[in-house]
Amino acid sequence: MATTRRKTRQIQLGKVKIGGNAPITVQSMTKTDTRDVAATVDQIWALEAAGCDIVRVAVPVREAAEHLGEIRGQIRIPVIADIHFNYKLALIALEQGVDGLRLNPGNIGARWCVEEVVKMASERRIPIRIGVNAGSLEKDLLKKFGGPTAGGMVESALRHIGILEDVGYNEIKVSLKSSDPLMMIEAYRLLADKVDYPFHLGVTEAGTPSMGTIKSAVGIGTLLAEGIGDTIRVSLSADPVEEARVGIEILKSLGLRKQGMTFVACPSCGRADVDLVALAKQVEERMIPYNHTDIHVAVMGCEVNGPGEARAADIGVAGGKGIGLIFKKGAVVRKVPESQIVEALMDEVEKLVAERAAERASVVDD
Repeated sequence: MATTRRKTRQIQLGKVKIGGNAPITVQSMTKTDTRDVAATVDQIWALEAAGCDIVRVAVPVREAAEHLGEIRGQIRIPVIADIHFNYKLALIALEQGVDGLRLNPGNIGARWCVEEVVKMASERRIPIRIGVNAGSLEKDLLKKFGGPTAGGMVESALRHIGILEDVGYNEIKVSLKSSDPLMMIEAYRLLADKVDYPFHLGVTEAGTPSMGTIKSAVGIGTLLAEGIGDTIRVSLSADPVEEARVGIEILKSLGLRKQGMTFVACPSCGRADVDLVALAKQVEERMIPYNHTDIHVAVMGCEVNGPGEARAADIGVAGGKGIGLIFKKGAVVRKVPESQIVEALMDEVEKLVAERAAERASVVDD
């Protein structure tokens, strides 16, 4: 059943549109020292290669802000400057040509400080993300609500939104992040009925890949399934490429991103005659270069039911006792020794990719 997406106004970060009818995008954040231009650029290129649409960089000091133009000139995806407390850093970032700002207007100084930032952002039409975090709510809201709550997060967001609206700026997107997926879900639901700004979804401080992926999938996935959310960031204690990969998989699992590889594997059981867990991991790792290729690959543990259960896959393998059955669209095409399964499977993948590339080339030539 198709989900009715929440209607929002649209903003634009560089060439990437957020909100409205624009596709839901995946973001990540570099984990380098932004003053190290080479390392930061390398990480951004790795993120783009992984399918990341937008990247954010930390700007804690003036020197980091002053390197943003150099970084921006060497990358292709939009870059957002992450600013806290210091409005001067926001001004430098804007001068350096960033595509977006992440800041809370209530935390960067007096009204005139906000007005200076908004004036420059308006001239360049640079969006501002208001980022509310349950772990850093204003003291008066913590007292009012008795600690971090969804209601307190929404009131904080409305407070910051009001500051920007009062100075005539509405190129805004909003995030309401918590390490508690349930609190985060409730906060976004509450704010969705009060404003029409696009939402940036995320579970903050989600944790390691194993735990953080689960929490992010629950929090982000629940809201996306309800039609809430316009861009997402998975926050993991890991390489940011892993954040992008998980974010893309969340979108693909909900049918919100079509392009790219689909990889499935059965959970294994007592019928399996191969080490299905190890086999699936090997194949998944070998398939990384094909993440952006429209190909469906399956690894199944049972030679009796495997091909049939994964007949939607372009290519797959079903393990048997000491053997592997390589199949295409449910039909077995090769039988190989267990030790050759991975190589045989990858041979078929490479052939299919080459065939499809040749077909596309012939269509262009015609």
